[in-house]
Amino acid sequence: MTKTLHSILQKVQKPARYVGGEFGEIVKRGAEVRFALCFPDIYEIGMSNLGMQILYKVINDLPYASCERCFAPWVDMAAELRAADMRLFALESGAALGSFDIIGFSLGYEMSYPTMLSMLELAGIEPYADKRGEDAPLIIAGGACIANPEPIAPFADLCVYGDGEDVITELLDLYRAKSGKRDYLCAAAKLDGVYVPSLGNEYKRRAVKDLDSAPFPVQPIVPSMEVTHDRAVIEIARGCGNGCKFCQACFINAPVRSKSADTLVDQAIALLKHTGAQELNLASLSAGDYPELGELAERLLDYCEPRHINLSLPSLRANSFSPELMRRISRTRRGGLTFAPEAGSQRLRDHINKNLSEEDILSACRAAFEGGQSSVKLYFMIGLPTETDEDVLAIADLAFAVVGQWKRFASDKRQAPRITVSVACFVPKPRTPFAGFEQNSVDEFTRKINLLRDKARGNKNIKLNWHNPQVSRVEWILAQSGREIAPAILEVARRAAGPHAWDEFFDYALWERALSDVLQPRLCS
Repeated sequence: MTKTLHSILQKVQKPARYVGGEFGEIVKRGAEVRFALCFPDIYEIGMSNLGMQILYKVINDLPYASCERCFAPWVDMAAELRAADMRLFALESGAALGSFDIIGFSLGYEMSYPTMLSMLELAGIEPYADKRGEDAPLIIAGGACIANPEPIAPFADLCVYGDGEDVITELLDLYRAKSGKRDYLCAAAKLDGVYVPSLGNEYKRRAVKDLDSAPFPVQPIVPSMEVTHDRAVIEIARGCGNGCKFCQACFINAPVRSKSADTLVDQAIALLKHTGAQELNLASLSAGDYPELGELAERLLDYCEPRHINLSLPSLRANSFSPELMRRISRTRRGGLTFAPEAGSQRLRDHINKNLSEEDILSACRAAFEGGQSSVKLYFMIGLPTETDEDVLAIADLAFAVVGQWKRFASDKRQAPRITVSVACFVPKPRTPFAGFEQNSVDEFTRKINLLRDKARGNKNIKLNWHNPQVSRVEWILAQSGREIAPAILEVARRAAGPHAWDEFFDYALWERALSDVLQPRLCS
């Protein structure tokens, strides 16, 4: 650690975010190809991201390559770096980002675009690809946002659409043989899943076919501080066959692919032994649809229960949740359960292809309450296509019905029910059937939230949360725009007080000013 960095770390919150040295960290010196894997948010969030851990393993498993990590600094650290005229650096070696051959950004959320650009500028790297010199690092962007890469296309040398395990190896192999930046980009554009903005090539999504043989980090980096999701995670499947019209993840992660129960049990036990985690999360878009879920849960519980390890299924569909499954996971599970009806009325659920009846939802809640649970979270959206005020009010009616299930069937009434209703403002996303839908205005979202709040007011068992309509509005603009919006993103990055994915730093007036120069006023209203 340099003297300058040591001095800086004494002035910032949570210096553990910036020092590395965690158990499981990989340090490789003198690699032929040096890759910096960047996550445009703080350490606690980035280290909770399974995709980061997978790519870290894949790249470091290559004998000629090294992979190091970099996360967005918090505002105090960013200010100290500027004051000391020090460049943003990678955790493993402390080397400045500008010294790496390739820098890869994982973009899972449009509001992280300004943070990506802030990280480049803190690293002293020119944000626009066509202005960077031959010796500058190549910038790769990947993640769900590459469903529409155009808003950030001017900043990226190339984009990866889809699963990254195979294509990243191919890209690094190509880099070793490169004869120049232009030749490299032309060769990369021929790979499935790769889009080169400067060439405008046709591209299609890349998908790993066999998850059982795909690389998976059973000895991942164990964070040295508390992170957002402090648990071990195994990925049981990719893709979802339910086809909900609003769900981008369903359409961009097709087809459905599952790991075998044998593979998952082996990976889970190895992962738990390495990390010492006290919770195991079975991750997928819809865990309840995993074909071997009953067998898998039973085998994992045989290992977890005597060791007091919690087994978590975060993405259950209400119509795949049974009393038997409730009995199994209740052997270790702490806390409540989460279901996502998405819409309050049956008519609207049918319209968005959410194959879920009110009976399914109430039966799932009954099973949870009979199993001893008292807390249920319900996720909904407002602003869906064809939505009426009656559909909005039906959200409260469904929450009332869930409270009724607790009153009728709860096996443990010592603690009052806690029904949390979380409402998101619908954002039409690229590559979904609703991609061309005109989003509700901020005023209309606000009116619907007030309508729902008035209906739910007075029921002490229901807690209503909602997403900021202004954030959702900007998210929609970023999701459906083209390259013309890039200057606005850069302006926000340069003027923002902190990471714009965080509510305390989101500045709608700043976005309005930046967007007014490049978009029609109606988009900002």
